[in-house]
Amino acid sequence: MSAFPSNAPLDARTRVLVVDDDTKLCRLIHDYLAPLGYDVAVEHTGPAGLEAALGNSFAAVLLDVMLPGMDGFEVLRRLRSHSTVPVLMLTGRGEEPDRIVGLELGADDYLPKTFSTRELLARLRAVIRRSILTAASAAPPSQTIVVGDLEISEGARAASLAGQTLQFTTVEFDLLLSLAKAAGRVKTREQLLLEVADRNFDVFDRSIDVHISSVRRKLGDDPKSPRFIVTIRNVGYMMRKAGADLS
Repeated sequence: MSAFPSNAPLDARTRVLVVDDDTKLCRLIHDYLAPLGYDVAVEHTGPAGLEAALGNSFAAVLLDVMLPGMDGFEVLRRLRSHSTVPVLMLTGRGEEPDRIVGLELGADDYLPKTFSTRELLARLRAVIRRSILTAASAAPPSQTIVVGDLEISEGARAASLAGQTLQFTTVEFDLLLSLAKAAGRVKTREQLLLEVADRNFDVFDRSIDVHISSVRRKLGDDPKSPRFIVTIRNVGYMMRKAGADLS
């Protein structure tokens, strides 16, 4: 499996596989998504793409219809017998029969190759977020998460610090919960967007740092010497690992 270089931390929720024999298009997709925190892997043939999709964890697959070795429809058919990974079909022809066949075989959405990068991002975010919400609805009952003297009850949507109840907005609580559940691992801004934003990604994207600042203020957390939320410059944020020394 080939991949373009990426400095983003590896996380299955933002790992994307592109299966397309157009190397320029693959480079375009990589160069647009990588700065947002996506890890982009690339395959240029149908068989290699199928093998990569089945052998690795991806948040989504961008799958071309016209591929050497095995067309995208056959790749999708075989993939769907083993995996529910979201699939965005890419078609150069943009014909309705292609779209119908892809959707009937289990594609989650499609994009003509005349797409804009903003449209690509919007559709990619949509299918990934639907997948995250589906997985969350099937998850086992939530438990209380403890990080030092911070306690977070996912089920009750409540948090307390040293026994004192904290008041968070819906978005603030969701950000805190997302970071706490991944304590010790970096969350890029894009990963946080996918988990806590509703449909208005653009507005939320511009305000995520403001929301984090508000969470820190309510935690009494100094960003220069944080007990809980650490800023990872040019990437995102990380909650210190549960049980670690927070002094």
